[in-house]
Amino acid sequence: MTILTEDLLARIRSRAAGYDRDNAFFTDDLEDLRAAGYLTPRPLLETARDQRLLAAHAPATALGINMHLVVVGIARVLAERGDPSLDWMAEEAARGELFAFGNSEAGNDSVMFDSRTRADPQPDGSFLFTGTKIFTSLSPAWTRLVIFGRDDSDRENPRLVHGVLARDAPGHRAIGDWNPLGMRATQSYTTLLNGAPVPADRIVRVLPVGPTADAYIFGLFSDFLLLIASVYAGIADRALELGVQTVSTRRSLKNDGRLYAEDPDIRWQLADAAMALDSLGPQIESLCRDVDELRDHGGSWLRLLVGAKTRSVDVARSVVETAIRVSGGSSYGADTELSRLYRDVLAGLFHPSDPESAHSTVANDLLGAQS
Repeated sequence: MTILTEDLLARIRSRAAGYDRDNAFFTDDLEDLRAAGYLTPRPLLETARDQRLLAAHAPATALGINMHLVVVGIARVLAERGDPSLDWMAEEAARGELFAFGNSEAGNDSVMFDSRTRADPQPDGSFLFTGTKIFTSLSPAWTRLVIFGRDDSDRENPRLVHGVLARDAPGHRAIGDWNPLGMRATQSYTTLLNGAPVPADRIVRVLPVGPTADAYIFGLFSDFLLLIASVYAGIADRALELGVQTVSTRRSLKNDGRLYAEDPDIRWQLADAAMALDSLGPQIESLCRDVDELRDHGGSWLRLLVGAKTRSVDVARSVVETAIRVSGGSSYGADTELSRLYRDVLAGLFHPSDPESAHSTVANDLLGAQS
């Protein structure tokens, strides 16, 4: 059962346009979601369903809170597989700590398999991180930032070091440079790390450079990609709903005042959008269930996950565009909800895995890696 009540969702939807207009963080939404218990770990299937519902009411709020849910989801994935090493993350989240990701780096097309950030080992087992992270969602509010960097102290065996930075630690600074086309309320600032210290007991993984089957990386990819897919499916849900509402009241002068809902071309376009959207739920939910139930897809896991995310973003963009087409020129107004959804849905192009990387992943699974 969802903890997103109708009253809570109505309040959240009522604020979305203002946050977007003012390029402001979703402070009140965050407090409402925290009070409702939305930030605590839950099964991935349950979380994905709620994220889809939340995104239909406030896409940027859903996308921003996604980052916290992914982090605590990694802890859940590990615990379910017999690894309690990140139980402290779930415990801190239950006490009110807000987790975020500081992993993205400009020009790093290796994503999680290499890093431009330097991780310098210290005698006490801690590391100092120096580098620039982009798209740090929840920048105004996070209290714990998940980061990673590259340790080249052993030139023959470089390592990727993953840790959790506390907000009250020195050596980090956010640049309030967030002025994007859409998803504005996430306030995803650039974060500068300059010798930011992560103590030894907050180093969560030290892994080799390159792809790895480590459960930490699996948890990150599975929760991130499936929850991202859910957010964009939610945007499409709302766009289709608005398109149907509009054509049910919009009348045609050319056709003697008949409703656009009676126009065969309009009906075909909306039906086509609905059929595409209907395909997302079974794909996303079956994979979420597989994660929850510890099903092993072996080497095909990444193919399935990036495929779900890529398809969800592509379908969502198409559905939003269809809703705008059938709704007429008024939907092109900058202050309309459909216009905001159109701007928000474009952000899906930039979340890992991008289309090129996703297709390469699927091709490698089908055909083997290129020589």
